[in-house]
Amino acid sequence: MRFSASSVALREFHGESRLEAARSERRWWPGLAPVRLALFVEPMNINAQSLMVATLAKSLKNLGYEVEVLAFADGKANDILENICHVNVVSPPSLKYIDWSKYNAVLLSSLEGKMVVSILMQEPFQFLPVVWLIHEDALGQFLRNPELHQSIPNHIEDWRTHFNACTYVVFPDSYLPLLHSALDTGNFLVISGSPVDILATKRYSSSHTQESARNQYGSKEDDVVVLVVGSYLFFDELPWDFATVLRASAPHIMDMAKTKNLGVQFIFFCGNDTDAYNSAFQELASHMGFPLGSVKHFSLTHDIRNLLVFADIVLYGSSRQEPVFPPLLLRSMASEIPIIVPNLTVITKYITDGTHGFLFNADDPSTMVSAFAQILGEKRLSARAFSVALEGKLLSKNMLAYDCITAHVMLLESVLHYPSYAKLPSPVSKLQERTWLWDLFETKAALENSSSDDDSQLLTRIIDNLVDESHESNQTYSDSNDTSLYNYPSLSDWNDLNEVEIFEDIERREIEEASFSPLPFPIDERVERPLLSWDEVYKNARKSERLKPEGNERDEGELERTGQPVCIYEIYSGEGAWPFLHHGSLYRGITLSKGGRRPRSDDVDAVTHLSVLDNPYYSDRLCEFGAMFAVANRIDAVHKLPWIGFQSWQAAGRKVSLSEKAEETLEETMAGENNEDVIYYWAPMDMDQTSNFWSMCDWLNAGRCRTLFEDAFRTMYGLSDGITALPPMPNDGDYWSTLHSWVMPTPSFLKFIMFSRMFVDYLHSLNVNGTDPASCLLGASQLEKRHCYCRILEVLVNVWAYHSGKKMAYLNPVTGDIREQHPLDDRNEMWVKFFNFTLLKSMDEDLAEEADDGMHAGDDQWLWPLTGQVFWPGIADREREEKYIKKLDKKLKNKVKLLERQKSGYKQKPLGQ
Repeated sequence: MRFSASSVALREFHGESRLEAARSERRWWPGLAPVRLALFVEPMNINAQSLMVATLAKSLKNLGYEVEVLAFADGKANDILENICHVNVVSPPSLKYIDWSKYNAVLLSSLEGKMVVSILMQEPFQFLPVVWLIHEDALGQFLRNPELHQSIPNHIEDWRTHFNACTYVVFPDSYLPLLHSALDTGNFLVISGSPVDILATKRYSSSHTQESARNQYGSKEDDVVVLVVGSYLFFDELPWDFATVLRASAPHIMDMAKTKNLGVQFIFFCGNDTDAYNSAFQELASHMGFPLGSVKHFSLTHDIRNLLVFADIVLYGSSRQEPVFPPLLLRSMASEIPIIVPNLTVITKYITDGTHGFLFNADDPSTMVSAFAQILGEKRLSARAFSVALEGKLLSKNMLAYDCITAHVMLLESVLHYPSYAKLPSPVSKLQERTWLWDLFETKAALENSSSDDDSQLLTRIIDNLVDESHESNQTYSDSNDTSLYNYPSLSDWNDLNEVEIFEDIERREIEEASFSPLPFPIDERVERPLLSWDEVYKNARKSERLKPEGNERDEGELERTGQPVCIYEIYSGEGAWPFLHHGSLYRGITLSKGGRRPRSDDVDAVTHLSVLDNPYYSDRLCEFGAMFAVANRIDAVHKLPWIGFQSWQAAGRKVSLSEKAEETLEETMAGENNEDVIYYWAPMDMDQTSNFWSMCDWLNAGRCRTLFEDAFRTMYGLSDGITALPPMPNDGDYWSTLHSWVMPTPSFLKFIMFSRMFVDYLHSLNVNGTDPASCLLGASQLEKRHCYCRILEVLVNVWAYHSGKKMAYLNPVTGDIREQHPLDDRNEMWVKFFNFTLLKSMDEDLAEEADDGMHAGDDQWLWPLTGQVFWPGIADREREEKYIKKLDKKLKNKVKLLERQKSGYKQKPLGQ
């Protein structure tokens, strides 16, 4: 059943295990690294939330996952977690400097996780699975505050947006989703069994006595107090099922109590506390056969802990089937109270009649009388009742632990993407933990003398921080001199923005048209344009003014790089990658997100320079390599330096970006009289002694790297099946390049792109169904299939550089030391003939001629013409011929006009006559 704000039911989880799907593929290659999980928690105090998180982390680690705990501050239970997994204390501002892409999923166990979700909502982290565990009702009460609606506008929409960005929002019981129903977007789940009820009951009973509670609620010391509870799911409904159960048994129970000279009081915990509900309930209670004054009613908003302190018996009066074990029953058992429950499936799964509780037939309410007969004694309760209550308490401590942990692990198995390089963890069936880590936490609690005051103070601080954050995010500034990002745009602003977008679209199309021309001058200089009116000139001037700040930034960037030998283009996608980018004249950003450049920067918009990147299907498959295609496509306009380099934004997150010393070494090397054709790289491939280049490539590409590389290479060069088509790569202990982090001469870069465009096209042609992302053969998970060619293209530069005879040098990103890799004199098996520039240029021109002649008309999957310029000598010859014909046609038209004037006899008189 599904839970939603309009239909009060419980959403169950029935997701398919992606881990089982990964195992069914029979991966023959070994994994390189375990599946990594980030677990963001509040400061780890001695509480139920920390107990559950620690037990879950230990279970995941034992299954083979790698868990890293992130928190804003140290807590009293930090040392417990440090013995289980790595704990990293971070500050809120530093969250944006964490490379979240290194994790396979993120679990949030704190309301402060909203800050993390804000980051994960941005590119390039938006596809990362996020599971948010909500343990308390503080957020629900916070959102229901009417004063908050007035002081902080749109705060509910803000929270709903953050909840919607998560894969699942998980609650420990069915009451909390009701409290947060305003935020439900269809991803709420309930996983019961959290130890919060057990620990809360234990703490509360240690500080409250039954005598004081009875005096508070007006119950006599000798009375038998029966607490009647039911389901949270029917908040506002009258307990008709209670009436059905008690109507047949109440008179017998009262007679039994009179026989034993006992007073009986029934307390009903259900519904709401409105006057209409109370009056309707009293009328219903009178029909149940209870004497006047023996029935009291408390709404579900009342603190159940107060009632459990002085209750003698707990009766579960609802006969409706529940998807999970009722949390109110768990609290009752933890309070060492005998329970009388119907024989519902979810209850009999755990409770044995006469051992842990007393069962009655839900279809025959009269059987409840026999349960009361076993419980009631001469002095309130019988000895058997106390014995059963004790057994129930012992059982409740870990009764749901295994199911709770198992459900969380199964949830992770359903949302995780298990990439090719991952060491598959053990399935949930191998889970050994069946109890909570009570020993560690109870010992710690005794030493620290921890109390719930720490938790309440922490929760109050978190809520206060969230209120301040909501105030800041909704604050607007009326000062006209303040150019805040939070100013709401006016209608004129939207009109201006629309005009700018139209102008940029026209500019992009002109650039695309010009890119197909082999001539050095732009297309505008070859097309006759009519004279503009003054209004049109004024309008264009206004557009130029609006674009002027950005243009000035680009001009300043170009000025900074004047005289430099090299520029490194940092490839990124989305605002989430901005903190990992560098500033300064050595670097220039290039974004794969349309219009996603950093403000006040001269970053390059790759989509503007290569229109195929505006297609999500191709941009996802090419990934960061698309940025290189874009730069090469407009090399004369974008890059005018002798050396060119690239670096993925992930290099900074993986701690392999260049230090200042390494940057100085690189610039000095480039500035010297260095005419060698060298490629310098600084992000090495992580290899061990048992692996080589092609095996690593296989492990990153679902075990099919060398197979598809060989097939693409064979098709590209037209090699027969009997000839080996996989270029050999030595296992000499030297480094190979990854993360697109390298520098080479600009002419060499253009040669590399010429080869890469053809290789990618033939690789793409091997796809079974080019329009279906799931058809990718180079990916093991859905996410890898979406980014099909990314991983093989990341290492393609190594094959090209090695076999084209380029000198390869590793630049240590920390020390700046340069060491040659795979020396030319030691390369015994270079396939130079396949990487000869004359051959590649000839092949490139052949493809251009095919495109120019329309030989692939109707073939939407031909990728090569979309990745760069299409040029062969015939295009220049045709353009010269067309230009000559236009010139002759113009002369002919002028001659005809002159003859017509002469025939008309009109002659202009000389001036002055």
